[in-house]
Amino acid sequence: MGFYYFIILFTGIFLVLRAGLYAFKNNSLFKSRVIVPGLMGILFIGLSLYLFTPGSSDTIAELLRMNE
Repeated sequence: MGFYYFIILFTGIFLVLRAGLYAFKNNSLFKSRVIVPGLMGILFIGLSLYLFTPGSSDTIAELLRMNE
């Protein structure tokens, strides 16, 4: 499972870097080509860091009602 968490993490880092490069190149932070990948990257990074914490699988199992 940790392999997939790393894929999510590196995808998020790639999206944030791509959005930052596009914003730097065009001098605009408020275009959809910057905002959407930037937010998706931040969400992916946050999700992967949460999934690396101990006990996250129990929380997800409770949310999906898989422990009944």
